[in-house]
Amino acid sequence: MLTFTYDVTLVAAALCISMIAAFTGLTLTSGLSALSHVKRKVFVSMAALALGGGIWSTHFVAMLALELPVDIGYDPLLTLASAMFAVLLVGMALLLMHFGKRTRQNIVVAGLLVGAGILSMHYVGMLGIRGCIPQFATVGKILAGLAAAVMGIAAIGISYARRTQGSVLTGTIVFGLSVVVTHFTAMYWTGFARLPAGVAIEPSIHNSQLAMIVTLAAFVICGAFLLSASTFALQPSETAAHPAIAARAPEDVVAPAAIAGGVAAAEPRRPASVFPLDTDHATGRANLQVPYESENKIYFVKCDDIAAVRAEGHYTLLYARGKKLFCPWSISKSATNLPEPMFFQTHRSYLVNTEKIIAFERRKDTGICILQGEAIENVPVSRSKVGALRELLDL
Repeated sequence: MLTFTYDVTLVAAALCISMIAAFTGLTLTSGLSALSHVKRKVFVSMAALALGGGIWSTHFVAMLALELPVDIGYDPLLTLASAMFAVLLVGMALLLMHFGKRTRQNIVVAGLLVGAGILSMHYVGMLGIRGCIPQFATVGKILAGLAAAVMGIAAIGISYARRTQGSVLTGTIVFGLSVVVTHFTAMYWTGFARLPAGVAIEPSIHNSQLAMIVTLAAFVICGAFLLSASTFALQPSETAAHPAIAARAPEDVVAPAAIAGGVAAAEPRRPASVFPLDTDHATGRANLQVPYESENKIYFVKCDDIAAVRAEGHYTLLYARGKKLFCPWSISKSATNLPEPMFFQTHRSYLVNTEKIIAFERRKDTGICILQGEAIENVPVSRSKVGALRELLDL
């Protein structure tokens, strides 16, 4: 067996690249629920490239840190395949999180997909080594697989628990460490044997060429990181936004006279008194304080400041004064507590404040409510709800 050592500087660089890629990918997935399906797919693809490319770059920077007594290279096809495994499996996990229900079962499945992406990328990349023969111990495969699975589930679970800045940062650390821990766990139980005498070395990517490719990939990831970090740092915190949410805006805002493309303009916004809240109980509910959580504290926002409510697993997201807030209420509890007809359930996953609608667009049998100045621009209306909503809006 060949003896080998590591360049500590490159090991540290591998860890940095893993963290940077994790932060970039997780930041790109923040706030996607407010986007259309097409835009959401674009951002999910970008995040998959950042995370998968980060896994690949981390592995090969760590391999550049490996110092063997023989010259080694890498098979181009297997090297490309290893990157594809990482990107595709991580992409599948992100698609599940952003286009499926965020149940515990789906979080576990997504975490296992991430772990499988890390593990398959490592071993396919290792099989591409030319110049010596890598030999993998069974115990190493098992432990590396367990590390990838457990840390992958933890990374997804933390990152998608409440989608706060704190969860993104914590998820970044766990995801970044998962790649490095899996790699070096597998490497601890990996040996390298010399090629048999007379065996020719196949054409391969030499270490110097690989270094250039990895440097380019790291450069792209770091550039994306700078853009993501600036957006992340400049994003106003939900806690700071709390006083602004409590402030009231003028209620009688006139909608546009007409909107092209089959969009029906709604009437000028009406004060809450127009709605038939006849009882004292209903009037009290009109001034209801709705809870939301931020930085381990519970704040409250008046229900008439809320533009829309969207289901998020067993919880909901509130859209108020241009902000997206995490609410511990379920969508069914929100529908029960928020006053009718001020709040109308347009879809099993959505409630909309009818005073905030500036336009309604009919789309065959369904429709959308258009909001303005909110973190969510369009609220879908299911086919069974279109007629009741149009009647409520006097359309």
